[in-house]
Amino acid sequence: MKLRKDFVVTKGHKYSVPTKDSGLNTKDHYNYSVPTKDSGLRTQDSLASEYRAIRRFPILCLFLFFSASSTLAQPVKVAAPEFPIPATLAEWQANRKAVRETLVKLMGALPARPKSPNVTVEKREDKGNYFEERFSFDNGAGAIVPGVVLIPKGKLKTYPTIYYCHWHGGNYDLGKRELFTTHHTPQIPAEALTQMGFLVVAIDAYCFGERSGRGPGGPDEKGGAEELSTSKRELWLGRSLWSMMVRDDQMAIDYLFTRPDVDVSRVAVTGISMGATRTWWLMALDERLKTGVAVGCMTRYEELIAAQQLKAHGIYYFVPGMLNYFDTEAIISLAAPRPMLFMTGDEDSGSPVEGIHHIEKVVRRVYQLYGAESSFINVIYPQTGHVYTEDMWDRMSKWMMTHLK
Repeated sequence: MKLRKDFVVTKGHKYSVPTKDSGLNTKDHYNYSVPTKDSGLRTQDSLASEYRAIRRFPILCLFLFFSASSTLAQPVKVAAPEFPIPATLAEWQANRKAVRETLVKLMGALPARPKSPNVTVEKREDKGNYFEERFSFDNGAGAIVPGVVLIPKGKLKTYPTIYYCHWHGGNYDLGKRELFTTHHTPQIPAEALTQMGFLVVAIDAYCFGERSGRGPGGPDEKGGAEELSTSKRELWLGRSLWSMMVRDDQMAIDYLFTRPDVDVSRVAVTGISMGATRTWWLMALDERLKTGVAVGCMTRYEELIAAQQLKAHGIYYFVPGMLNYFDTEAIISLAAPRPMLFMTGDEDSGSPVEGIHHIEKVVRRVYQLYGAESSFINVIYPQTGHVYTEDMWDRMSKWMMTHLK
């Protein structure tokens, strides 16, 4: 027997009704029925009509979905309490102590820092224009922190010193080795800074450089995964990874202040990106630092959230509870009246420019109370992103020569 005539259900799709002699599966197997106008089943015309309705159904679903989403996903304004601009120096000095105490409290349950870290100097090499020392210390929290000291070849007994904070940028294998490259600086920092007569100290932060693969996930877990695991562990211990990074920096600075070749009256801190944030946190926490230069990452958190750019910073960056008390301007204000230079591109997605202006307004007022407005310089570069330009490097170099020499 022949197959019965095909009938079209939708354009481009044909179905043949099997018969017992066709060699195909029969309606007994699939329970197929051939529709007719009087059968009570759907005919070709009715199926076509239904198809037109079905085609419109996804559009209706999408409309309902996005309508519901726009209703449910209304942006929530997140902001710290307004940080008042102090009217007098006496008022600020009274507030300043409370701000710093709160900042230290927010860092969480940190292990006590020894007065002087137990440092091992592993080797010393002549690098031509400077001597390089490799050192390490136990941070007392289950980690060995490797570092480097670069000593100018000169006749001085003590040298002005720069504590150099490396950046993040996802370059977990780099860490302090950034000093010896032009990976993101227009000059090689090790060469340029020692030739200017500065002793330079740097360490590897958690998950970076020689510390990569030493996290809770073992040697095979590196990069962002290691950073996430380390952050989780620190949160369980009642502190953030950021707080532990800063604590390591503080221990390294404690060490450099014990060195006989460091002029302890002339110590500065600098860095770009994560290194910039480390810079202004350290200036806020350590009065021994004379000056600081931060390139990028002058970030106010309220504006960062409003710009939907939390993704611009890694998990290491966030300190629980911060916005219950204050935003970035409170932290940077703690550096006053010591000289600070900030340089940021207006197209740096991790530092919305509206937030930079807000920080500047408050911090400049604090410097004015000390009669030191010229000691706070904030440069916003037009049409510039998250980069370290030649002009930024020149400004940093001149700033260090002015304030440390």
